[in-house]
Amino acid sequence: MRARTRRYDDRMPEDAVGKTGRPTETRNKPVRPRDRLGRPQAWGAENALELEDFDAMPIEQVHRLGREHLNAGRYFPAHEAWETAWKKARNTDDAEFFKGLSQLGAGYVHLLRGNAHGTIRLLRRASGRLAGYPDGHREVETSRVARQADVLAKAVEEGEVRPGEDAVFEPPRV
Repeated sequence: MRARTRRYDDRMPEDAVGKTGRPTETRNKPVRPRDRLGRPQAWGAENALELEDFDAMPIEQVHRLGREHLNAGRYFPAHEAWETAWKKARNTDDAEFFKGLSQLGAGYVHLLRGNAHGTIRLLRRASGRLAGYPDGHREVETSRVARQADVLAKAVEEGEVRPGEDAVFEPPRV
């Protein structure tokens, strides 16, 4: 039997490799260094992105931080905040709402990373989920945000907006 090749370098603790399920205090993976757009960097590289410990916060605070990050153009932290809120809201009426917001943040991340396909798919998924909630749900104008996501997805699809770090688009407000 051949020895299994490690995909990570020696700086990643052995007990963090291959874990599945929900993180616990004894099983959390180490924080991977990331660039400002959230792309993982090599272990040991300088981290350009500090994220709050969303898991330790109540869902209302996580949502507030997601809104603040998105409105400030920090799309990866917004995505991460709402992804945490989505997981905290499992089996509730808000699960799809937070999933939609998480996808909204991810759509803008893909836009700045230059990924047109990811931008279009995630913005459309976000729009579809958010449109199912009434305006004012958790203080979000869902119909406007959904419409804005659709408009941007179409503009990327038709080549009117070119994805990349220098993409020209109307920044979202949530």
